[in-house]
Amino acid sequence: MEALAHLRRRQIEALTAIANRSLLPAGVPLSLVAHSMRISPPSALGHLRILESMGLVTRRGGKTRLTPRGWLTFREYERHHRLAESLFASLGWKARDACRAAREIDLALTHTTVERLCDTQGHPRLCPHGRPISPCLPHRTSGR
Repeated sequence: MEALAHLRRRQIEALTAIANRSLLPAGVPLSLVAHSMRISPPSALGHLRILESMGLVTRRGGKTRLTPRGWLTFREYERHHRLAESLFASLGWKARDACRAAREIDLALTHTTVERLCDTQGHPRLCPHGRPISPCLPHRTSGR
């Protein structure tokens, strides 16, 4: 998904904060997003405005929700991160260390590279933490 290529780490953290609290019926309050990101609400709002301009979130009444495009981008990021974790774990790294190393590279990986990693690793179903890795989709095999 092209949106992922334009996101910074803090914007991913905001998407994650919203996705992890997606069961809140009215959306996620700014204070919870800020708390999750360990930044001030005005700083979090700056990141949310960027995500909103990209069509990844909607904000209404002080609450934020992921759009369908936001969910796709979040899930794509999860796939990149979890496959990178799996790569490092296959080298014998502990799950915590594999996660830290994956955060250093996950946003830099193209979709083509992620799919090649997936192929080389035999299409793992779970990351080292036991979380599911989504399967390959046809659109993910070319470009970023």
